[in-house]
Order: sequence, then structure tokens, then C-alpha cells
Amino acid sequence: MNQKPAVFVTNFNPRFTGVSATTAAVCKIQKSQLEVALVGRPLSGCPSPLSKRKAISLSKMPPADKLFNIWHVRRNSEMQFAIFARDILKLPIKIVFTSAAQRRHSAWPRWLISRMDAVIATSEEAASFVPNVISVIPHGVDLDRFSPSKDQRESWSKTGMPGEYGIINVGRVRPEKGTDLFVKAMIAALPQLPKATAIIAGATKPKDRSFRNELDTRIKQAGLIERIKFLGEIPSQDLPALLQGCKALVALPRYEGFGLTPLEGMACGLPIVASKTGYFEEFLNISNNDEACGKIVSIEDYQNASKEIVALLSSQKLFRKFSENAINQAQQKYNVLEEANAINKVYEYLWSS
Repeated sequence: MNQKPAVFVTNFNPRFTGVSATTAAVCKIQKSQLEVALVGRPLSGCPSPLSKRKAISLSKMPPADKLFNIWHVRRNSEMQFAIFARDILKLPIKIVFTSAAQRRHSAWPRWLISRMDAVIATSEEAASFVPNVISVIPHGVDLDRFSPSKDQRESWSKTGMPGEYGIINVGRVRPEKGTDLFVKAMIAALPQLPKATAIIAGATKPKDRSFRNELDTRIKQAGLIERIKFLGEIPSQDLPALLQGCKALVALPRYEGFGLTPLEGMACGLPIVASKTGYFEEFLNISNNDEACGKIVSIEDYQNASKEIVALLSSQKLFRKFSENAINQAQQKYNVLEEANAINKVYEYLWSS
């Protein structure tokens, strides 16, 4: 780092989550646009992280052309630490928080958010639940990493898994993410899709082990052990290649704040079948039938999800339409470069106020 950082981006979670993915994608671009420092845990493509102690030390005096540094936080623990740095240590910083939750926060996060200098919401719905919203900026996808495969079947063969293509679900194995709904949908769909293998890419925490065991039992009883695979947590650098071998992404959470992985799938040309939560309906462009990127089903409706998956993978015409629309939508409306530029404008607004 040649100059003092103007922006400190925090990443305190040791696990690579959806928040980590969005932070990394934006920070990777910002590092070429302004002096930015990462604080906490490392993220691929981002500056080497600083310790909290070092971030505090560097924030005591902002760059010569700034009255204060900006700390951009995205989690409760990060808000709490930034408030401590600003209000207890009296550092000359302002705090920006990105909020994706599309529901009322509990009391503690509400208080933390009320102490932010500026809030960025990822959707109009999310903005309705938080104060101090400066801008609504949807997440974007890193198009340098996520792009269509030149040969989908070859990409799938490199995974070493059976069949000719995958149907993927990405996310931690737990009830909120609807992993059980995906499994039920696949048990119904796979007998009609003999060339497909269903895969779940996500970790199982100890507290969700009994939930996972129930799914294993259900899969075994259906005789689909070889066709429904739990892959565990996939390293972020391996996810694009895995998506490129698939032909559909299914996301059936019972609740989602935004939901980045369907966007990443879209950038790889995957049609999406998703539940009616998060930002899915908006970025799948469901209101425009000619440009839709997949299908939306009601929460818990795994039966209809199964039918939609079979329909889109049984019709080359329908698959091609959704796939082409998905690529166009991701490239034209959800490029992470646009997200980074919009966030930088929020910083400039604060510095100029």
C-alpha cells in the first residue's frame, strides 16, 4: 500500500459466506480505483488484510485530502467494532453499512444500524426496513470469474460426477436455505431426467447434522444416493467451474436477503428456479415473460419447483431462451463494476458533505 487508505472494508467472518463473496467482488475492483484496505479475514483478489489494531492505528489521521476515513461494514460484529472505533476511540471515521435483509431487524441490529453514518440497501424492499439510506445498490456479479462454458458437457465431465450435467443448489445445508425442499424436488424430478445429477454445494454445521442425516435417509430410501450428491463447502475459486458444468440452478430458501448465487449462475448461462423470496423475482425478470431467466415458485412449493425443472430441461427451446436471457441480464444489469462505481459515489458524497 503506497498511500494511506481512505476506505477500510471489513471482513470478520472466518467462513466464506454470501456476504464474503459480495465484499470480495467489490473490493477487488475498488483496490484499483481508490486506496482501500481490507480488515480482518483474507479475501481472494483483495489487498492483504490488516489487523483490527493496525486499522485503528491507520485511521487516527486520514489522508491529507480527506477529513475522515470511511469504514464500510456489512455484519453486526463489524458495525459494533466500527462504532467502538468512532465513538469510544474518537477516530475520525464515518461508517457505511450495506443492508440486504428484507425483513425487520431484531432490536440489537436495529440499534447498530441507527448509529451508521450512511446505509446502502441492496433493494427498495431492504431500504424500507432501515434508516439513513443514502442509495439503493443491487449486488453485482464478477463477470471476469463467472461466464458461460464453451463446452458444458466437457466442463461437467471434469467434475468426475455421473451423468451429463448437474442441477446445482448452493448454500449452507440448513432448513432456512431450503435444502430439504431441493432434495424433495430432485427426488421427484430426477427419474424424468436420466442424464442429470443433483449437487448441493455447501457446508453442514454441527447443529444441522441431524437435519442432514434426515436428508441422507430420504435420498437413500429414494434409491438416489449416486444421483444426489452433497459436496460440502466449495472453495470460492472452484465455484465458477462447477457452475459451468451445470444446466440449472435451484434456490428454494424459506428466507433470503438478496441471494447472490443465482446471479452467478445466470452469468454462467444457467436458468434459475427459485422461491419467491429475496431479490430473485426482480433479477430473474419474471414480470417480462420474453426476457425471463427462469421460474419463481411459492415458498415451500417443491412440487411445482420439480415440475418447472423438468419442463425447462426437457425442452431445448425453453432452456436456450432462459439461458440466453440469464446471460444478458447478468451482463447488462448486474455487473459488479456498476455496483462498485455506485458505492464509490456514496463515499464521495460523504466526503463532499
